[in-house]
Amino acid sequence: MYGKSEHRDDYQHVPRPLAAMARDLPDGHHIPPHHHRRAQLIYGTTGAITVATDYGLWVAPATRGVWIPAGLTHAMTCAGAVAMRTLYLLPQAVGQLPKTPTVVAVSPLLRELIDEATRIPLVYDRDGRDGKVMELLLLQLVPHPVPALHLPAPDDPRLDALCEAIRRDPGDRWTTADAAAVAHLSPRTLHRRFTAATGMSPAHWVQQARLVRAVTLLATGTPVTAVAARLGYATPSAFTAMFRRALGTTPTAYFADRAGRAAADGPGDR
Repeated sequence: MYGKSEHRDDYQHVPRPLAAMARDLPDGHHIPPHHHRRAQLIYGTTGAITVATDYGLWVAPATRGVWIPAGLTHAMTCAGAVAMRTLYLLPQAVGQLPKTPTVVAVSPLLRELIDEATRIPLVYDRDGRDGKVMELLLLQLVPHPVPALHLPAPDDPRLDALCEAIRRDPGDRWTTADAAAVAHLSPRTLHRRFTAATGMSPAHWVQQARLVRAVTLLATGTPVTAVAARLGYATPSAFTAMFRRALGTTPTAYFADRAGRAAADGPGDR
């Protein structure tokens, strides 16, 4: 179901600066690479959404959204059942928006405005109540970047193959020497080229890959103990310590706000 319209193109061509769409998607649902004439905020009130572009890969749980500039090709994959709430904006509708994909915080007020926007007719009355709601939403839509679960993509075939291998099994033993062997480079050359291509050392990229996998597993309800084991950590406490160092909180606290919201709509994720 596409909500207010049977045709997604209507959301791109509607004669209003902002259109909102609600879709309920199952765990594992994949949307192949595509692009829109409008800018897009991808947000889900449940589960987690992985967004892939040529810039890299981002993961957003329910307290975060992913900003996609107009015309940028992207693909999406759901972890857990995702109640997706998408905004499509004319690029000129809001100033000072990022020119590249960005993970942004979704405040409680912005969440409620997004949810309400999905119930407003596509061709809403600009001067009536619905128009005022959309105006307030646009005022609130000033993205505040937050620490992102981001895997930057290298523009180097050998490094790209290495990154794909790490993404497939981030819990494997990925020392610099191991990674260098996969890339057919010396450890010193790998470290230099990888850092230049991604802005991260190989070790940091592996940690990010583990965090990305962790969040997608947690979003589907996988227990922390099982996540820790699948990612190669000796104990759940070691995994939790890594998670806290990287994201400033524990896995349980990271999803606490989301779990509280989901209680009103259905089962939680823990």
